[in-house]
Parts: sequence; structure tokens; C-alpha cells
Amino acid sequence: MTALDELLGVMTRLRDPERGCPWDGQQDFRSIVPHTLEEAYEVADAIERGDRAAMRDELGDLLFQVVFYAQMGREEGAFDFESIARGVTDKLIRRHPHVFGAHQETTAAGQRATWEAIKAEERRNARGGAQPDSALDDIPLALPALTRSRKLQSRAARVGFDWPDDAPVVEKIREELAEVEAAMAMTPADDAGVAEEIGDLLLACVNLARRRGVDPEQALRAGNAKFERRFRGLEAILRETGQRPEDVDFDTLEAAYQRAKAAEAGDDAAEPTDNG
Repeated sequence: MTALDELLGVMTRLRDPERGCPWDGQQDFRSIVPHTLEEAYEVADAIERGDRAAMRDELGDLLFQVVFYAQMGREEGAFDFESIARGVTDKLIRRHPHVFGAHQETTAAGQRATWEAIKAEERRNARGGAQPDSALDDIPLALPALTRSRKLQSRAARVGFDWPDDAPVVEKIREELAEVEAAMAMTPADDAGVAEEIGDLLLACVNLARRRGVDPEQALRAGNAKFERRFRGLEAILRETGQRPEDVDFDTLEAAYQRAKAAEAGDDAAEPTDNG
């Protein structure tokens, strides 16, 4: 018996109505979704920390989520682990004709174009050959907002709705920032307008990230990690003098943040500039 066979057997036992685990037996497809998302983020966290042992454990937890869905699908007679694995294998072979077929493509851009064309054909086939109502069809609403924004704008770009180069995108970001400032300056305050304009600003930033080949979700995660490291450094600097962040003014906090930033860069002589 392979490790995978054993795992599938464990899952079957956990779902057994008479000898299984009551909690596992009560779950359905919807109730497991939050756990699946959590496990996916824990894999990402382990990767970002470079912790290979944690990666192995978290990938195991994520695999268990697939096995859980497969068991519930088997109980309904809809699908099982074998059909899941076969389906993804067939899809990978179909989407890589430059590897498994006669089609020759040597550039990453060409391979991406082929991949997207095949996916579009698959979507048409799923509709019985009918054309989609929109180029933006089938982008899941449940995606993180930054990821969904990138996908929406990528789809629009594939049908020609895209700037010719990066300069107008940067100018668009400046325009959207000005509109945020204008909404903030209104009297009385236009809170709904500010929120709307910030959304437009984020959309423009995601578009720039897409054009530069940057994944906005990963970029923001990296930015969050950097801010967290530096703020923890700020706290450590204040502790050296018996201070806490909540007990000092902003100027003191900013100076400590810049010290932490400089220490991270190995440049204790750096002058304070901003809190980025």
C-alpha cells in the first residue's frame, strides 16, 4: 500500500457513518471551504518563510483537503480521487502541446498565449460550443480582490483593452490619487466617495503590477511582511529605553521605525525619510 492509498483509506474510515469521526462525518463541500483556504495560505506562509519542514506539513494538510472532497464526491457517486487526478493529468497534457504534442513553441509569451487559447476553447466547449457572453466570464467571485482584479484586467487586455505602454498607466495612478485627495477635501466629508476613489486607485495599481509581471497579491504579502519586520524592530528599539508605542508621540515612533529600517538594510546612518 502506498502512502496515498493509506491516506485515502484513513479518509474513508473518518467518514464512516458507524465507526468514523462525528465531526468529519458532518462536513459537506461548503463547510470545508474555509479550511481549504486556510491551508492554502499556510502553505504560502511556509514558502515565504523558507521553512521546508513546515512546507511538507502544510502541503500534507492541503492534500488532505483534496482527499476530503474526493471522499465526499465518491459518496455521492459524482467523482473520486482517481477521476480528479486523471482530469488534471489530461488537462496538463492538453494545455502543453509544445511538450506533449507536435506544436512547437519556444518562448514563454507564446506558450502563455497557447495556454490561454486552449483554456478559452475549453470554456466554449463547456457551454456546448456557444460563445461567452463576456470576455470576463468564469472569473470566480470568491478570489481575493487583488487576484481577481488582475485576472479581470488580463482578460480585458487579451481582447485589446490595454494601454500601449506603462507610461499612461502610471499617469492613471496619479489621476486616481488626485481624485482620492479631491474626495477627501470635500465639505462635508464624502466617505463613500473616498472609498470609491481608493478602489479605483487600487485597480490602477493592480494594472501596473500586471503589466510589469508582478503578482499584486504576492507583492502586498511581501510588503506586509516587510512592514511587520520593521514595526517589530520599532518596538524593540523602544523597549531598550523602557518605552511602548502607545506612550510616545508619532515623531518618536517614526524615528524608531527609520532606525529599524536602516538596521534591516545594514545602514545605521540612514536619515529618516518616510515610513515606507
